[in-house]
Amino acid sequence: MLRGLRGFANFISAERGVMVFAIAVGAAFLMLDSGAWNQASYLGVIVFLGWSGVDALNNVFDKELDVVSHPSRAEFTRRLGGLGLPVALGLCALSSLLGALSLSIYVVFWVVVGIFFGVLYSAPPFRLRQTLLKPVVNFTVGAVPVFIVAAFAGATYPSVLVLVAVIGTTTAVNSLWEDLADYVPDLKSGARTVHIVLGPHKGMLLTIVLGYALIPLMLLVGVMFNLPMVFYVILLALAAFVSLRLWLSRKILGSQDINRLLELGKVLSKDFVIVAIVQTLNLMLSGYLSAR
Repeated sequence: MLRGLRGFANFISAERGVMVFAIAVGAAFLMLDSGAWNQASYLGVIVFLGWSGVDALNNVFDKELDVVSHPSRAEFTRRLGGLGLPVALGLCALSSLLGALSLSIYVVFWVVVGIFFGVLYSAPPFRLRQTLLKPVVNFTVGAVPVFIVAAFAGATYPSVLVLVAVIGTTTAVNSLWEDLADYVPDLKSGARTVHIVLGPHKGMLLTIVLGYALIPLMLLVGVMFNLPMVFYVILLALAAFVSLRLWLSRKILGSQDINRLLELGKVLSKDFVIVAIVQTLNLMLSGYLSAR
């Protein structure tokens, strides 16, 4: 039972679902108020189901690649057999149905946009996950949930666009870290991702630079939404953690040993997933506290 639940969580990439849920809830607190728990949870469930369906769809088409980079997920997808695709589509349909219950054409529009980009990302003949456009599509993973909340709240002020840019860039950078972990299977499959085109060293450098570029953008969000001090403390603690990890790995980063660099990329990609989830939970908590 527990093994099956763990396998299903991997199949829908539950960690990403938790992240987009926290993004939607945090954005709802910023655009509505701290007492809007019902609305915030409702919007969080919409994006959780939608992006779980999209990730499940990707994993259905990626099971051959996952044999190398995510063997346990590949095994669960294989055991699902023909049920994998209906489960993925069912989650997307449920997300769309919940969006329709909002009675807002704009909410439905953004839910459909999110699922549409998910199909472009995952399904043949598009398969944008194997191209240079992968980070662009992953930008929508963070941006669309904010647009869904803004559509529900009727929020149109400029700070919403700043929040969209920051959260979207966060999920785009997260995808670059994932590409490092998937470098070998992507290379074997003929993919043309950023790291394969630039090479592991330049790709790693670009990913690190973009990661640090998020810090001033996050600080700007804090100022524009008048977030409490706890937001800045947690943000700077996460930045210090990442900086320490990079400092301790500086010899590998500067070496010409590609195998060691790729192993480091796998470790750092897991670190950044944790950092991204903690930061989105930080945004959710800070949004709640600032709206009280």
